[in-house]
Amino acid sequence: MLFTLKKILGGLLMPLPLLILLMGVGLLLLWLTRWQRTAKSLVSLGWGCLLLLSLQPVADRLLSPLEAVYPTYHGQQKGIAYVVVLGGGYTFNPLWAPSSNLINNSLPRVAEGIRLYRDHPGAKLVFTGAAAGKNPISNAQTASLVAQSLGVPVADIITLDQPRDTRQEAASIKLLVGKQPFLLVTSANHLPRAMVFFAAQGLSPLPAPANQMAITSPLNSWERVLPSPLWLEHADRAWYETLGSAWQWLTRNTTRD
Repeated sequence: MLFTLKKILGGLLMPLPLLILLMGVGLLLLWLTRWQRTAKSLVSLGWGCLLLLSLQPVADRLLSPLEAVYPTYHGQQKGIAYVVVLGGGYTFNPLWAPSSNLINNSLPRVAEGIRLYRDHPGAKLVFTGAAAGKNPISNAQTASLVAQSLGVPVADIITLDQPRDTRQEAASIKLLVGKQPFLLVTSANHLPRAMVFFAAQGLSPLPAPANQMAITSPLNSWERVLPSPLWLEHADRAWYETLGSAWQWLTRNTTRD
């Protein structure tokens, strides 16, 4: 129940739902009450924030600091026993191409995990993530099917399909890896928060960011000045991780065994 409540409240606090709610309240006040000045202020504030968060310079300025914490992993350190890929968004439709079932941040994580697995012969590829909703298989199993479709032998894959969030993933990985060295693959914006959870378990993974989103390379001028749902998604990720870090700090005394 607490997990579901956390997800619902967290979802409502994300930029798009929050701003739509803010503007909705403003419209109700505008049409149904005499609080015209307050109503106009709420609608204007919501519209202005939505516009700013949909612009590339603003959205990527918010996201870049999170993604800059850890550089892309290009090493080939000997003795890597596991390449751990944390779960993300997914669905499962057996009629789709396997990779189409990994949505949002999941497919880039799996792709980077496979790259690193191939760079470290002998390592096992570990996928985490419980089943979501009424999907017949788990997040971890879905990622495993994608890896198998790309040539990874099933014997080299381990699935941990009980963890529902990053804290639980860290605890499960601790039971699996013990003291053995491993790479931790997750989205670049999520990695700083994930490393805190793993450190709380007494683990010291090698950080391997994937799915970098904040663009610092050249763009067409119109892409920088026109609002786009793509940039809003970048702002959404920055805000999501900020909320997650705040919750992590508030519950810091319960993140240890």
